[in-house]
Amino acid sequence: MSNETAVLETSLGPSLRRWRVLNRVKQEALACDLGVSQSRISRWESGLAQPDGVERAKIIRLLRARPETAADRALLELVTLASEPVHLVCDLTHRLLAISPARAREWRLPVAQFMNRPLWRFASDGIRAMEFKLADHGWFEPMSADIFYDTERASFPEMTIPESRIRISRLPLSDGSFARLVREAPRDKLPA
Repeated sequence: MSNETAVLETSLGPSLRRWRVLNRVKQEALACDLGVSQSRISRWESGLAQPDGVERAKIIRLLRARPETAADRALLELVTLASEPVHLVCDLTHRLLAISPARAREWRLPVAQFMNRPLWRFASDGIRAMEFKLADHGWFEPMSADIFYDTERASFPEMTIPESRIRISRLPLSDGSFARLVREAPRDKLPA
């Protein structure tokens, strides 16, 4: 199993529960929409079971960030105009949704080669480790705080991840899905 698949399996159930709670959708209604039993939804959300290929695809389509409204497009524009190195990804799939010019300058290929593609393959060991600990930090709760963590340098032909302190913020989109704002955080102004 790839790390990307393992991350998806770790986060799919909690992400589904968070989406359902924030959008006030009962398990029974979601089960009806997906063509499964309410108990299956419960097992997915608790991590006792994983959805199969067809069910997984339906859930990913439901939870995948789709910035379609004017408000969502304004968020993308704010990121693309930011002066600091920052990027926005789908919280579930890690697909790149928007990037600031300062972040784009850190990468060695044109931005078009990254847009709407998962960035997971470029994660450092520190980023990968934190991804598996998100639930421990309350990330999947309806009201979660930003998460800060340190990452080591990781070099790839396409980009280099600098040694830095990272701050991730979960942002709701109009359709109930979530995007993740990724930026560096000053080390001297944050708790360890």
